[in-house]
Amino acid sequence: MKPSSSSSLFIKSIKLLSRIQIRSTRLFSTDIIDSSSTTNPKIFDRALKRRHRDRAAWLSNRRNDPLIDSVAENLLDRLQDCKREFPKALCLGGSLMAVRRSLGGRGGIETLTMMDSSLEMIRLCRESELELPDREKIETLYVVGDEEYLPVKEGSLDLVISCLGMHWTNDLPGAMIQCRMALKPDGLFLAAILGGETLREMRIACTVAEMEREGGISPRVSPLAQVRDAGNLLTRAGFALPGVDVDEYCVRYGSALEVVEHLRAMGETNALVQRSRLLRRDTALATAAVYQSMFGAEDGTVPATYQVIFMTGWKEHSSQQKAKRRGSAMVSFDDIQKHFGTPN
Repeated sequence: MKPSSSSSLFIKSIKLLSRIQIRSTRLFSTDIIDSSSTTNPKIFDRALKRRHRDRAAWLSNRRNDPLIDSVAENLLDRLQDCKREFPKALCLGGSLMAVRRSLGGRGGIETLTMMDSSLEMIRLCRESELELPDREKIETLYVVGDEEYLPVKEGSLDLVISCLGMHWTNDLPGAMIQCRMALKPDGLFLAAILGGETLREMRIACTVAEMEREGGISPRVSPLAQVRDAGNLLTRAGFALPGVDVDEYCVRYGSALEVVEHLRAMGETNALVQRSRLLRRDTALATAAVYQSMFGAEDGTVPATYQVIFMTGWKEHSSQQKAKRRGSAMVSFDDIQKHFGTPN
């Protein structure tokens, strides 16, 4: 029997709806999005970065890292400057366990969601939660997700924390916009990312060694944001009362190879799409030798600099202070100078 026009139209509608549903589910993972369907530049290999996170979970074996713990402690100190509490919080990627260890009841958090692209890292966080003292235990949820495509309901969170994770996103402004949208009015966004001066010793050593051994250079260290860009990122993402400050941490290692081992344990090794997939043995040894000769101390150790940019932003609320309209001032600087006198 030949189908009627109404039934054929119904079948076409069902097919169209099924295609729409399939496309909408793809927004929860970067691994299944076709690169041709997005206009965002693909700088980092997110699938490779997830494998790096898996390896970091295996290598860390619940050991504390003084560098990561210091960054997490510094970031969470900002919660003590806030008079309000944040019952619902989300912790995104990066140093999840360090944030959980350092939380210590700050911020009045009642429900904490821990999200990472790595299943192994989430499993490690869940196992570590059992070791916390009873007085520090709170309701904790675990989600395997992507910072670039937050599976979070709009306006559902009081606090979003990201400690050393968001600098690996291909669309950092877009990820920050999603964080703002997930926040309730007057919600707080706290983030720490690695800055452009990170591993400057390694960059110099790699450049010198590759120029000598191979006659050219290839990207070995990922591009990172500069301090001057951080404020613009917060403003572009629509955060109110943006705040940015920077710290530098200098860690000393026994050799350049120990630097690489530490980076692997942190999940911070190269994940560029345009990375060189082959590192010659003689180039690697030359890099270690240049590193030692240029930056080595008398005791044989070598330094590695980590620049950390701390960002703070709030979702707009009527209770927040706002700048006056340009040109609305009633007193000029000339009048102030005449009143208080000209300094010598």
